[in-house]
Amino acid sequence: MTETPEPFLHRDGDAYTPTMKANGWWREGGNLHARVMIGLFAHVIEQQYGEPDFQPARLTADLYRLPDLSPLTVTTRIVRQGGRIKVVEAELFSGGVSSARASCQLLRRGRQPEAPVWSQAPWDAPPPDQVPPPSKPFTDRWEMRPILPPGLVVANDLRAPGPRRTWLREVRPLVGGEPYTPFSRVATGVDYTSPIANGAETGLDFINSDVTLYLHRQPVGEWIGYEVVDHQSADGIAVGHCRLHDTQGPIGISSCAALAQRRR
Repeated sequence: MTETPEPFLHRDGDAYTPTMKANGWWREGGNLHARVMIGLFAHVIEQQYGEPDFQPARLTADLYRLPDLSPLTVTTRIVRQGGRIKVVEAELFSGGVSSARASCQLLRRGRQPEAPVWSQAPWDAPPPDQVPPPSKPFTDRWEMRPILPPGLVVANDLRAPGPRRTWLREVRPLVGGEPYTPFSRVATGVDYTSPIANGAETGLDFINSDVTLYLHRQPVGEWIGYEVVDHQSADGIAVGHCRLHDTQGPIGISSCAALAQRRR
């Protein structure tokens, strides 16, 4: 029988206690990883306001404080409840201190127009089961399948030159005993937008201050593909953009803003 990996969070009533697997890399003594905050926003918002006919079309998280691993709580409020649109705001508290906030827009699914609209072709990446894993994975908190040019060998996908593409799969529960939904799964991983788009070949020198996830449909399966569209930066401020895919095709886009910062 396969043992369930340690989750990022344990629920205790209305609070969530981070495990050491929720730890990030920016502060000595530990800090809560942004992926856990973003994933928790999606988890709570969907549990409280999700409906089968509504697609979570946008999730924006403002990450304005670097919290430690203190217990977390999330408050929410409905901003707009309409027949075709629902807008929810949420705020995350770490140890009682406000550390991040989110806005989520959910749209009612309906009839797709028949007239064709130009869109960029889906990426030509091989499926994840045909991409070998890296010889030395840099973490056990999620699984990566970097899509590298033939013959290129690097320590990990962040060191790859040129446009980066990778498959990412969650291997740990976000909240112990509570399974991922398609929305919470992709939201938990979307913090990877910043390192894959803003990382240099020598390492990561930017810490993202927000993430926005757009989804035109729910992802299918466990693997999410990240395809860097662009990175631009000046005066220590960066923006990065990715197209997102599952094994059936495009699912949306992600973007982030970031500040120059060295790891301690």
